[in-house]
Amino acid sequence: MAAANGPVLVYDGDCGVCTRLSRLTTTRVRAHAGDFAVSAYQDADLDALGLTPEQCDAALQWVGSDGRISTGQDAVARTLLAGRLPFKPIGAAILAPGVNALAGLAYRWVARNRHRLPGGTPACSLPAAQRPS
Repeated sequence: MAAANGPVLVYDGDCGVCTRLSRLTTTRVRAHAGDFAVSAYQDADLDALGLTPEQCDAALQWVGSDGRISTGQDAVARTLLAGRLPFKPIGAAILAPGVNALAGLAYRWVARNRHRLPGGTPACSLPAAQRPS
């Protein structure tokens, strides 16, 4: 799972919304399974990826082949850039200066409210240490 083997998208596997979106990413965004890996942080070798559970609990993480880490809306953008068309230009747009700030606001709102969204569960609103196992 190390980034040396290719990029990795790391999400919160305890979150229903995150899990649903990770499935969409693997079936709709990613053109080929070898383009990038998608893993719940609970199943990933976080040390090898240079991540902590706290980082992964707080936001989506993208670890590039070069080990560079992108978080939140930047992780979304990197994922879309690595995906198929028509997602690539959307990823580039998210990284544009003004758009990136707005995307950050939207990302943080979704992250704070993920337990209220379709597919969300009450566990999504709890810090990882307080979630039922």
